[in-house]
This record gives sequence, C-alpha cells and structure tokens, in this order.
Amino acid sequence: MSVHSYDEWSPLKEVIVGSGVRYDAHEVELSFKLFFHDVAGAFYYPSYGTPVSGRQELKKRYVDELNEDVEELVTALESLSVKVHRPTTLTRSVDFRTPYWQASCVPALNVRDQAIVFGDEIIETPPQVRARYFENDLLKPVFYRYFAQGAKWTTMPRPVMTDKSFDISYVNGQHAPALQEISDPEPSEFDVGFEMLLDAAQCVRFGRDVIVNVATENHALAVRWLERHLEGKFRFHVMYRFSDNHIDSLVLPLRPGTLLVRNPEVAERLPDPLKSWDRIYPPEPTDHIFPQYEDDDMILTTRYIDMNVLSVDENTVIANSLFPELIKVLEENGFTVAPVRHRHRRLFGGGFHCFTLDTVRAGQAEDYFG
Repeated sequence: MSVHSYDEWSPLKEVIVGSGVRYDAHEVELSFKLFFHDVAGAFYYPSYGTPVSGRQELKKRYVDELNEDVEELVTALESLSVKVHRPTTLTRSVDFRTPYWQASCVPALNVRDQAIVFGDEIIETPPQVRARYFENDLLKPVFYRYFAQGAKWTTMPRPVMTDKSFDISYVNGQHAPALQEISDPEPSEFDVGFEMLLDAAQCVRFGRDVIVNVATENHALAVRWLERHLEGKFRFHVMYRFSDNHIDSLVLPLRPGTLLVRNPEVAERLPDPLKSWDRIYPPEPTDHIFPQYEDDDMILTTRYIDMNVLSVDENTVIANSLFPELIKVLEENGFTVAPVRHRHRRLFGGGFHCFTLDTVRAGQAEDYFG
C-alpha cells in the first residue's frame, strides 16, 4: 500500500519504527545546543555544574535497554495488526565531513523528526542537528518501496549549516554560559544567511489543517516553503514560540474533538478552532517514574515526555507503562491503553510518537477547522 496519512489518530495501518542500535554518543556543539536549549540550555551536568561540550559517550546499558524497549513497541504494534517497517541498522560508527563541518552519524531512532506524510506525499524536512544530516539515508529503502507503490516523495532544500545559518534570537538574552561561544558565530566563506531548518515533529496534522511551531527565522522559512509546496491542499496555522522546536509533548490530538494538552496555559494559545475541543490534562509527572541517573548523564527532555503517546485509532493509545497515572487518566476518558515500557526517554530525546512515522492511516482530508 502506498503512503496515505492526514491526521494523528485515524486507524493506523503501517508505520516506521526507529532503531537505537549504535546510538553511542551525543555530539554537543552549536546545533545540538540550540536544538535542546529549552531543556538543557546551559548544558551542565545535573549535579556537578560542569559545562558539557564535545562528544559525550552514552553508557552501553542505557543503549541496550533502549533497544529492548523499542522492540517491545514493535511487538505491541504488530499485536494490534499494524504493519511495521524498520530503518537500516547502523552496524558501525560512521564519521562524515562536509566542506563546512564534521560529525558522526546517529541512527534513525526519532524517525518523526525529519520526515512527514502529507496525504500521499513523503516530505523530508531539513535537519536542525548536524549529526543527523544523513540520518534519513537509513529510511531510504522504505521510502523507495513506497515510491514504487505510487507515493510522491519530496526533499526540502538541504542546508549548508554554517554557524551563521542558525537564527539564535530564541536563545539570545538568556545568558546561558554554554551559549556564550555562539553569541557571535564565526563567519565562513560559505555563509548563505539563515536557512530552512525544521523538524517534522513541529507539525501536528488535523486533516486539511496543520498546526506548526515557529520559534526562529529558520522555522519560518521552512513553513513558507511548505505553504507554497502544499498550497490548496493543506492550511498551516503558526503557533509562535510554543517551545524551541517540537510540540508533541505539549499538545496531541487523540481523536476528533479531544486533545491531550500539557496544561491550560498551552490550551489557551491554541488556534481558535481547537479551543472548543475537549481537553485531557496529564497528571503532573514526578521523579519516581524516571530512572535515577548518574552525575554525568545528560537529560534531554522535560518530565512531560510521556505525553508523547501514539494513537493507533480513535479509541486506542500506546502509552508508557512506567507512567500508570497517565494511563489511568486516559482510561477514565474512554481510551483503551496498550502499555509499553520506555525507560530512558529523557536520555534519548523521544517518546513513542517520536519513535514512529505513521505512513498509512485510514483517515481522509477532513476539514476539522471549518
């Protein structure tokens, strides 16, 4: 079946689930610091107050447990009659160099970040983190199969990603020590000015309508491209500076008329057509639902990461079994919850919505905002 997906909740038929194999390290440099600024803007280790920079190795135990949990997610989806596709697995460390910078490739774990399906078209979005520049190559075997079945497949302009490509105004004035080094980015002969940089996870789909978070000029340029490319097919509604980038731990539609929303403050900033939808507010997460980490472990997400659930249909949601308080609230609101364990979501920057790219859903281009 070719790609077909318009929303976040209609019956899920096919999905790509990411892989964390050989997720050995984070490379903490300019693009990484900007991307994760809201959570770890100063990039200090939690307990020692020591600045973090350069290659930060991840403990093998965490990576092994991550991959055990990802496989549990695959099993859960297959038990719900969803066809699961997987990216190519990294079998070794892959270092690469462009004319402007160098990095090491990370595996395709958070596959929702750099690709999105709008109707019958796969659109690859430009990376915001340098180490992820070639990450989507690991998805190409799956994309080629969909292309052979009739899918449209488009890649947004690929960025040069020199220091001056990045709009740092979102973090300016916050005086985070680790950002002092980028307050005056180094010029390069290859500078082209601000470039399109956008993660697909900044978009949430509602049939013909899409809400999208824009925090920088990089995001604004990319949204302008999407609006032109999809003109007449989809309508984009900008949510200005809801966060540094992703919004799927701030708001997710679970079915028509029902939203999972972090708090009333977020709800009040939603587009007017969504203000009449029912709202489910998750319980306030506490430390007891997360592993206790060591002083040199770097935290990449807020405690609200378990809001990052995956809807299998309008009544069924996959949620983290380690947050039973959220499961209870979802069940009280009429949802059937498939619990799946996800231990190290705060170390690897994603939940079940992040780990998956829904390629085939049964929904159509409905007008929920009309």
